Amino acid sequence: MTSVQKWMTKDPVTIDQEASIIEAIHLMKEKGVRRLPVMAKGRFTGLITERMIKDYTPGRATSLDTWEVHYLLSKTLVKEVMNPSPITVTPDMDLATAAQLILDHKLYGLCVVNDRGDLVGIMSVGDMLRAVVEFSKGKK
Repeated sequence: MTSVQKWMTKDPVTIDQEASIIEAIHLMKEKGVRRLPVMAKGRFTGLITERMIKDYTPGRATSLDTWEVHYLLSKTLVKEVMNPSPITVTPDMDLATAAQLILDHKLYGLCVVNDRGDLVGIMSVGDMLRAVVEFSKGKK
């Protein structure tokens, strides 16, 4: 079976845990990503996703106006909203096992770390679909 390393996105876009939620939102939009591994002094410390930010952001029924919401998000740090213990995989894990983790935990991606816990990539559902397409082409 093929490994995660062959299909993962290497050198993913990351964000510092001291950055604001507004900075995370802008970075996600600018880079076209839905999840950001969170770093502190070069070390992987967690994960923040669009879903986490949406769950944290006040809804439309709030009495806060747009500027107040923006101010709140500009003062809230990524480390206050992130998942400090995301499910991770290693580069040598087989693709089917990683896919099963995504299915079992209803995730959209996994952070890939080496044996020292250093971030080396991201394995998204899109990366897995890319693998499926390539496997299908090879079987024709």
